[in-house]
Amino acid sequence: MSTENLPQSPEQPPRKPRVAVVFGGRSSEHGISVVTAGAVLKAIDRTKYDVLPIGITQDGRWALTADEPERMAIVDRRPPSVDALAESDEGGVILSVDPANREVVYSEPGSVPKALGEVDVVFPVLHGPYGEDGTLQGLLELSGIPYVGSGVLSSAIGQDKEYMKRVFTSFGLRVGPYVVVRPCEWDQDETAARKRIVDFAGEHGWPLFVKPARAGSSIGITKVDDLSGIDEAIAEARRHDPKILVEAALRGREIECGVLEFEDGPRASAPAEIPTAEAHAYYDFEAKYIDSTPGIVPAPLTPEETAEVQRLAVDAFDAASCEGLVRADFFLTEDGEFVINEINTMPGFTPISMYPQMWQASGVSYPELLDRLVQAALRRSTGLR
Repeated sequence: MSTENLPQSPEQPPRKPRVAVVFGGRSSEHGISVVTAGAVLKAIDRTKYDVLPIGITQDGRWALTADEPERMAIVDRRPPSVDALAESDEGGVILSVDPANREVVYSEPGSVPKALGEVDVVFPVLHGPYGEDGTLQGLLELSGIPYVGSGVLSSAIGQDKEYMKRVFTSFGLRVGPYVVVRPCEWDQDETAARKRIVDFAGEHGWPLFVKPARAGSSIGITKVDDLSGIDEAIAEARRHDPKILVEAALRGREIECGVLEFEDGPRASAPAEIPTAEAHAYYDFEAKYIDSTPGIVPAPLTPEETAEVQRLAVDAFDAASCEGLVRADFFLTEDGEFVINEINTMPGFTPISMYPQMWQASGVSYPELLDRLVQAALRRSTGLR
């Protein structure tokens, strides 16, 4: 579907495509998703698109929210929430699962449901489980509504760091050493599961990074320098996800690269480097979003290194069958090799996020970036493709 093919009335001027920006969600990345939505709502071309903001509260209610980007910012080190933006404490937005009907309805207890009009494309800016992991994408597939970003399988792969690494390995991309502890293993024998992690440290050395297997924005991650920190790190990771991933530390530089779908296929951006933040042990949540540790764009790489990381970023995009966009994160090790750490199928879009900064350095402005993503979604059909 393209903009030109939208249904028109002979008596009326062409209708602008309607974009529903869906944000918030049930994951621990709720606040960052709201910040991302604020940036998208502020920058999207209102002369070209009609926009409908829809927030998902932390308890899962779809709420009609104020179209006020200025209220979607981090204030006093506290991220915003959908609950503060919702027009009602009880009203809910209902999306039809009938592919022949793209009408969005708003309903409040004791009131007649109100039609909000049809939606032509959804821009889901949710991060983490229940939004970035294929669950929302599955709902949109059932509804027959085109959407920005990767499909069900690719989104699920991009969310689960274990299976992401397995896919990359099968396609010949180099990943670092890791071990996974599944919830059943921990529940059946904590001692044995803990011993696996200790044995892994004995093989690969300290420090280790203990993290939720299916979370992002560096939430729930702990850098562990010795045996005394293991239990607390496991508890913190499991607070966000019962499945945890433990990675060996890689010595090298952190390099990121964006991938964007153009009409002729995916292209890679200028890469960026994430310098070590002096006030942080690594590039954690506070370094990213609270203290806004700046990245270096473009990264100070040789032309050969730049070309290699761009090639690998597109390879990762293709390996996971991604669509629309991806941010690929690498380590450039001391032996001069790029090791892929992870991909994000819906990376942060805040004004300080690296993905839009990398494309800005590549000649694609923030508004143009949003336009390209929406147009790519409109070109695709839902269903098997």
